[in-house]
Amino acid sequence: MRTRTPLSAVALVALFALTACGGGSQDDGSPAADGEPVAGGNLTFAIQVDSGCIDPQQVGNNDALNVGRQLVDSLTVQDLDGQVQPWLAQSWEVSPDARTFTFHLREGATFSDGTPLDSAAVKANLDGIVALGAKASLASAYLAGYTGTQTPDAQTAVVTFSQPSAQFLQATSTMSLGLLSVATTTADPATRCDGTTLVGSGPFVVGKYTKDSEVVLKKRTGYAWAPTGSQHSGDAYLDTITYQVVPEASVRTGSLQSGQIDATTAISAQDLPQFDGGGFWTERRANPGIPYNFFPNESRPVFQDERVRQALSKAIDREQLASILNPGDVAVTSALSASTPDAPDDSDVLAHDVAGANALLDEAGWTKGSDGIRAKDGQKLSFTITFWQPTSAVLELVQQQVREVGIDLQLKQGTTAETTAQQNSGDYDAIFYNLTRSDPDVARTIFSTEARNVNHRAHSEVDDLLTRQAATTDPAQRADLVAQASKLLLTQAHSIPLVELSTVIAASDDVHDLQFEGSSRLWFYDAWKTS
Repeated sequence: MRTRTPLSAVALVALFALTACGGGSQDDGSPAADGEPVAGGNLTFAIQVDSGCIDPQQVGNNDALNVGRQLVDSLTVQDLDGQVQPWLAQSWEVSPDARTFTFHLREGATFSDGTPLDSAAVKANLDGIVALGAKASLASAYLAGYTGTQTPDAQTAVVTFSQPSAQFLQATSTMSLGLLSVATTTADPATRCDGTTLVGSGPFVVGKYTKDSEVVLKKRTGYAWAPTGSQHSGDAYLDTITYQVVPEASVRTGSLQSGQIDATTAISAQDLPQFDGGGFWTERRANPGIPYNFFPNESRPVFQDERVRQALSKAIDREQLASILNPGDVAVTSALSASTPDAPDDSDVLAHDVAGANALLDEAGWTKGSDGIRAKDGQKLSFTITFWQPTSAVLELVQQQVREVGIDLQLKQGTTAETTAQQNSGDYDAIFYNLTRSDPDVARTIFSTEARNVNHRAHSEVDDLLTRQAATTDPAQRADLVAQASKLLLTQAHSIPLVELSTVIAASDDVHDLQFEGSSRLWFYDAWKTS
């Protein structure tokens, strides 16, 4: 294991309508601080949505995960280069078949209720996540094939799987597998969501949670087990963090300008230049994982024809999306975001090709009518994209692009709950979303017929590749399998990526050392304020 270098100071913001795109250029970041960090004070941070839950094991929304990260510690930590480093586990061994993971825990760590963070707590958490099932949508996916945890002594936890799970080591760095007290693991999931029984080992504890209004976290005293790479030890600097729920983009912009908030992750792209200097700073980092995609439902007749899916992909001008929505960013380059470890470069497959799209649709028997929309057997080439994100600018531009080849793209925006229910039911033409994770196994989670199977398709060669990479511990072999899988996902148009999500922090110059972790989510432990 090599030593992790300190995380660069950072700042988060910008959602996607907003932030799309590519490898993500780095801005100058947090201003140089005058003197030593100052302990104390409250940092007010605006988020745009409240998912109704702050339990990191149960949520999947980025805003909620940014809250949860401050409450829980993890067995490992992942640096910005994708390397997994020690945290609560000082060291570990992985069996050659990637079925057994042995973690050696540091001594002295406790939960905020005073109970020890030992191997029994690790077992209770992993068993508890399995028991949560669908309520732990991200966390349970990381534990596919989990058979149990043995505790030979208080500082040793041996986690076993029925099948190879090379992704599990990185998964232990996520807040989704962050550790909660044993009592919390068996508490009512609803009380965990509202924070009343949510007890972690992190540098902050829940102070108050008012749904659709704010979350207040308080500094925990006596914290002494920060992860490798932290810039200090001991308690966090901030006394409190207040996350204010501010749904309107214009209000977030005005609140940062006026000093009502200190920082945010949700300034629209057009407003970001206002915070480039003049008492503010911004920094951008591309989110690893699955870019924002159209995921076609291949059980629908229109998408059973691979040529239609391919034509849809070729009709999209990704360079235009990137340049218009976020000048300076690069276009999406593969089925994985560019910042994902082992992400290949499949730019050639994603090239804008109107002639190629038209040729495919002609071959498939779709002909243009007087309105410019293609039809076949009396049926128009029309389908609906279901989404919840405030990304109409992106989708309206894509709508215009694909109409050029005769595709009628309809947009249907709903609430998070509505679109999630529709996704789970499979009753959709195509859906639009992304998934952040700094490990290429995220592709298996989304596309494999043995996992989420977002396309509702039959088993094929790409599934075998995704399964094999999950069982491969050799880095070069795994990267090759990931590259093959990405190429197939794109050439067969199971994945139709549009843009990457970039996370951008916009903050006052009074805010220092607000940092990204490996998944481009925020870490407030080292953060402090000048005043």
